[in-house]
Parts: sequence; structure tokens; C-alpha cells
Amino acid sequence: MTHVLAADIGGTHTRLCIVQHEGGSARIVAEQTYASAAYSRFADVLREFLPGAAGNTISAVCFAVAGPIRETLAGQTVKVTNLPWEIGAAALAREFGLPKVRLINDFQAIGYGIEALTEPDFTVLQMGNPVPHGPRAVIGAGTGLGQAILVWQRDHYEPVATEGGHADFGPTDELQIELARYLIKECGRASYERILSGPGLARLYAFLRARGSTPESRTLAEAIVAGDPAAAITQAALEHNDALANQALDLFVRIYGAQAGNLALSAGATGGVYIAGGIAPKIIAKLKDSAFLDAFRSKGNMSAYVANIPVRVVMNPKVGLMGAVMAAGRL
Repeated sequence: MTHVLAADIGGTHTRLCIVQHEGGSARIVAEQTYASAAYSRFADVLREFLPGAAGNTISAVCFAVAGPIRETLAGQTVKVTNLPWEIGAAALAREFGLPKVRLINDFQAIGYGIEALTEPDFTVLQMGNPVPHGPRAVIGAGTGLGQAILVWQRDHYEPVATEGGHADFGPTDELQIELARYLIKECGRASYERILSGPGLARLYAFLRARGSTPESRTLAEAIVAGDPAAAITQAALEHNDALANQALDLFVRIYGAQAGNLALSAGATGGVYIAGGIAPKIIAKLKDSAFLDAFRSKGNMSAYVANIPVRVVMNPKVGLMGAVMAAGRL
């Protein structure tokens, strides 16, 4: 009997679990989700979680983290992209008496986790014609924008983490050219993560509001100030048909589709493109509309190429945690 400790550490949520392996079967013996911003460091979350798993002997550890992993002589370290957390694998192992800790990028973990999912965990946007063992790509908007490429290795897909979400934004029409100028003025740079994220949706809304062509409703203005701006905008668009919120979400979806198509071309993703992250399941009705796929397929003489690529939305929020468990099991 062995026990694996795994975590999926993101800017919004941190999920941890302990999985017991025995005789070829696996069973979750402890699992908890925490609000990341409520803690000053990951070690505080881990300390709160581990007492509930007292008595379990940990044999392998893997933490998936939203940030680029650095390999140094002292071991693996990472600065969480949208949190003030610095995480060191060796330091955590010493502090908690753990075996060797492995750090992987959160989208690398999602890449592993996709193989553990079943059909009900996906919503199909485009059936396509997948090439067996062809490269795959994963993109996901949440607190930030993650991207990864999956390459077939012997008997499984091996994910390659990237920081492609920070690539320069490429506008495709006059409105998006205006948006690029707005972002350069407001943020100093126009990147995809500045748009395709929770904060990015709020920026799109602010950009369209500043243009002045559509008035802002007082109800939505108050909701934005009172709570989570992205959640308020999404709710206003999907539930209340608010004109300005609808415009912001429509623009978000078009740019999301365009960048997913860009990634499909860059990765040669003939095995499929997977839309992950926390936002996609919440706006699945919008993603099913034609705007996302129209932008995905609008690639000039490569339009027929991307039209053959399967596109699926990952609906299971635990895919990253599942991937971390799988990675830990391969240590």
C-alpha cells in the first residue's frame, strides 16, 4: 500500500488530495479545496491540509503550479504567476518531512489529467478528424491564460508546458486594433493573457465602456464594484442580456477562438485542441455559438486544416489535480 500527495495550485483555488494505491486500485483518502488568496504562502495551506491525513505514509509527491518551473542546483522552485507565493520543492520536503517533491506546471498537469477523463467530462465543439497519436494542445483561461503542447511518447501523451499565454496579442479587425492600442496605453503591452483571463474580461468591458457606444447599466456598474468584476459581467451577459456585458463576452469569445486556432497551428495539433481553465465551463453556451469556431477556423489557406482538428472543452475542474496524481505515480 502506498500513498500519493498531489496538489493543483492556482491563482484562485488550491486543491490537494491524498490517493491510496493498493493492488492496482486507487482510492482518494483525503481531498480539500482552498481559496488561494486567503493564505500568504502555500506551506500554510499544506499545513492545514496534512493533519486531516494523519497516519498516511506519503511515498510520492507532485505539486502542479500555475507558473514556470525553474530548475536550479538547489532543486526546483517556482513563483506562482498570480500570487505572491514562492515555492521550493526541497524546502517543502524538509519542512514537512516528505519524500522528494516534484513540481510541474499546472498545464502540464492538465495534459496528464486529460488522459484520465471520460466522455462525460468533455463538451465537443468540433468533432474533427483526429490523427491517432497526433500532437495535442491545451489552452485555458482562468486567473491567467495557460497553454501546453502534448506529444505522444511510447504509451502516453507527455505534456510540454509553455508560457504562450503571454505572447503578443494579434488583432484581427478594426475593433481589436483599437483594443490593442487601449491595452498598450493602459498596461504597457498587449498580450493574450491581458484579455483571456478573468481580469482580461474586465479589461474588455472597461475598453468597450470607454468607447461610449453602448451605455453602462447602473445595476451592473454597482455589481462590478461590489464583487468579482468578471463574474458580474458574465452573469449580466448570460442571465440578464445586458448589452455592454454581451459585447464584452462576445469579444472575449472571438479572441479566445482565434488564439486557440493559433495554438492549433503552432503545435500542429492534429490530435485535438482542449479548452481547459475555470472560465470555459461557465460560458459554455457562448462557446457553443458560432463566434468561437468561426474565429478558430479563420486562418486563410489553413482554414481547412484547423477545421479538421477536434475541439473539446474540459468540464471537470479536477483535471489538474488528477494529472498531478498521475505524475506523482510515475516518480
